[in-house]
Amino acid sequence: MKEHYYITTTLPYVNAKPHIGFALEIIQADVIARYQRLLGKEVVFNTGTDEHGLKIHRKALEQGISTQAYCDQYAAEFDALKQALNLSYTNFIRTTDAHHKAAAQAFWSICLENGDIYKKNYSIKYCVGCELEKTDSELEDGMCTDHPNLEIETIDEENYFFRFSKFQDQLLALYEEKPDFVVPSHRQHEIKNFVAKGLQDFSISRLKEKMPWGVAVPHDDAHVMYVWFDALINYVSTIGWNTDMETFGAYWPGVQVAGKDNLRQQSAMWQAMLMSAHLPPSKQIFIHGFITSDGQKMSKTLGNVVDPFEIVDRYGVDPVRYYLLGGISAYQDGDFSHERFQEVYQSELVNGVGNLASRIITMLEKYSDATVPAMAEDMFDTAGFWKTYDTAMQEYAFHNVVHNIQTLVTACDTTISTKKPWEAEKRGEDVRPLLYQLAEGLRHIALALLPIIPGAAESILGQLGLSHTELKSLQDERGWGGMKEGTLVHKTGILFPRLT
Repeated sequence: MKEHYYITTTLPYVNAKPHIGFALEIIQADVIARYQRLLGKEVVFNTGTDEHGLKIHRKALEQGISTQAYCDQYAAEFDALKQALNLSYTNFIRTTDAHHKAAAQAFWSICLENGDIYKKNYSIKYCVGCELEKTDSELEDGMCTDHPNLEIETIDEENYFFRFSKFQDQLLALYEEKPDFVVPSHRQHEIKNFVAKGLQDFSISRLKEKMPWGVAVPHDDAHVMYVWFDALINYVSTIGWNTDMETFGAYWPGVQVAGKDNLRQQSAMWQAMLMSAHLPPSKQIFIHGFITSDGQKMSKTLGNVVDPFEIVDRYGVDPVRYYLLGGISAYQDGDFSHERFQEVYQSELVNGVGNLASRIITMLEKYSDATVPAMAEDMFDTAGFWKTYDTAMQEYAFHNVVHNIQTLVTACDTTISTKKPWEAEKRGEDVRPLLYQLAEGLRHIALALLPIIPGAAESILGQLGLSHTELKSLQDERGWGGMKEGTLVHKTGILFPRLT
């Protein structure tokens, strides 16, 4: 029986079109899902859309359409990322789905029965953009730093609360027990310090008369669930919690991918909710940074928001995936500029992977009758290559994964430039052992690229006479000597055309 693996992104709000920041997150999750499948695991990869809350309701009112129609329109745009970015997700959950709403109500009822939900009057400052309470220390000149264009609102009403404060010691114990629960380590340190300072219970409902768009609170028609409480439950509702416990038990706990602005919700609030419901905590949480545009925070006002559909149309899906994984750090904020993108594209794809594949296939056609020669010894330490690759993948350090691949590309290029097989062949030397080593090096590069730029990787394997659809698990395929003597090779079109 195959080992099971579950990974999920956060669910983006459907209050705007998809942007490059979420494209980064979902591509990162896709790489992990593809890598785990290559290891032979049965993978569930979840994403979707978060469709409740005041922000969304107001946007629909502005457009003069029903809130559901508004959500349907934007959910379709996010689902279109699957084809545009060549994604492999298996589940696309919407928080307006009937099964999700039923799961959210069941989860609420369990937390209530366990004494972790209560009702009280309260007054807070609230940012609609963040859908979060704000303290004075989190505001600058009375405004939210993430949404300075929105007025801070005051909410003064009776709401239900979740006893977040009850779980401080359990959360600290979780972080102590699992020092790599949150990756990278400085994010774990950050959330640990936040929890250690003390936790405040948080509101988990809104009065229906003021905010009608949400999941109904069980047994209280006057309230709907606060968007964060409802949305977080998607991570378990999508894999059958409360309806298909066999599937749920096979896949939970899972890995979650989120941006740094979601650290508190994913690694503290959600974990406390799971503890209240007597469910295991998440397996691990990977936190990535933001993407800036030419050094500036992306803003509709500045007109520098990068549309993932537009850049894919301009450059192609593999180059976009490659840049978001290898052109910026997986752990820190990264910048997108067309100038930097084009530099990486030209140096690492056109002159790197693409040129190397073309050179090796051409030499095999010319000096080995377009066939794979007899096996020769490993000159590239591919065992060490894969050890480094696995470590970087397990740490979600995608920039290191790409750097490791480029190191092998450079080693192959250097070997060609040093050995000059075309000159050796003219001297009557047998260059076929060298060609085997180069072809095998290229095969390892293509295998390593399968989760990163699957289209180009599959093309390289095809040119080497290998079918990606017939691949065994990565452990079986990445040993040296995977190419059979006499296999036909054939050069096809240019992998990465030069930019004009």
